[in-house]
Amino acid sequence: MNTTDGTLVTKLSASPVEDTVANLEAALTARGLKLFTVVDHSGEAAKAGLSLRETKVVIFGSPQAGTPVMEAAPLSALDLPLKVLVWADGDQTKVTYTAPSALAGRYGLSDELGNRLAGIDALTDAAVR
Repeated sequence: MNTTDGTLVTKLSASPVEDTVANLEAALTARGLKLFTVVDHSGEAAKAGLSLRETKVVIFGSPQAGTPVMEAAPLSALDLPLKVLVWADGDQTKVTYTAPSALAGRYGLSDELGNRLAGIDALTDAAVR
């Protein structure tokens, strides 16, 4: 499922949120990418006595891929490293991220630089299997 304007991509996962995050982490490791952190929004909400559906953001990247992008378009550092939202929507687990083409368009990236961001599609495919 994509947003109607094409800026976000959402995929359904066959696994619960925790397993989907673990699958994504394994895919990152297998590809030699850097996992910066996992932000556990729902866990932090629970610590504050609040309720939030399972919501985690996985932040990752590659200096080899991202550095040339940030060199060409310094403001792209606002969107890099890449982020994937893994969240519960009722009984479904969804994985959502900004479409690489949207990021390329936002920062006026060449096709070569935009392609450096496109690996997120295969990573998320691996996570939702």
